[in-house]
Amino acid sequence: MREIVIRAGKVAIRARLLETPTAERIWAALPIHAEASLWGHEVYFSAPVSSETEPGAREVVNAGEIAFWPDGEAIAIGFGPTPLSRRGEIRMASPCNIWAMALDDVSRLKGVHAGEGVSIVDANLEA
Repeated sequence: MREIVIRAGKVAIRARLLETPTAERIWAALPIHAEASLWGHEVYFSAPVSSETEPGAREVVNAGEIAFWPDGEAIAIGFGPTPLSRRGEIRMASPCNIWAMALDDVSRLKGVHAGEGVSIVDANLEA
């Protein structure tokens, strides 16, 4: 199984890739470096990939699901309510492709500030 490490500011989260076309594109683009943006309790950042909306893409995600936002060509990690959320949900701006599952608690992303550096690397290269 392929694993990555997402670093945002002082926070590091490990994640396992799913078997999706978006996951393949992101894996091929590693390492990825960007700046964090915030939207409610979501950290998102640009990614050098494009992907169509996949079957199963959705606006409401679960904490721990790592998403790709096709409309913005960005990776999005929701860890709580966004400005569009209804009670108790994590709602993205538009349907997103779920391409990885976090192995660590994504609520730690609360400590990330807009403009901080973000990187995604192959977890095997972190050792």
